[in-house]
Amino acid sequence: MESKWPARIAGGAAGLANGLFGGGGGMVFLPILSRFGKLEQRKLYATCVGVIFPVCAVSAAVYIWRGGVSLTAALPYLAGGLIGGALGGKLYGKVSTKFLKWLFAAFLFYAGVKYLL
Repeated sequence: MESKWPARIAGGAAGLANGLFGGGGGMVFLPILSRFGKLEQRKLYATCVGVIFPVCAVSAAVYIWRGGVSLTAALPYLAGGLIGGALGGKLYGKVSTKFLKWLFAAFLFYAGVKYLL
């Protein structure tokens, strides 16, 4: 029987990143899931989104409960995010996994440099 500990540790790391940084759990979760999840690439991305959604919902609920969210400031971003998420979901399966890997790596690199500067 295969150990569930890598999955539990990955979930904990993703949740911790989301809670501390207000997002980014997917950046933690995707590389870990790709190593231990044994999923083909397309299922990997979809599974990551499926897992990170409830993690984000819990983090958002805690932030809202503690008074750390300005819903009026977030609303325009939410509208754009919903549209972008729908578009990304429609493109799922139509974009090569090689391109997705490079795009994700470029995004991580850009975000890392941006945070350091």
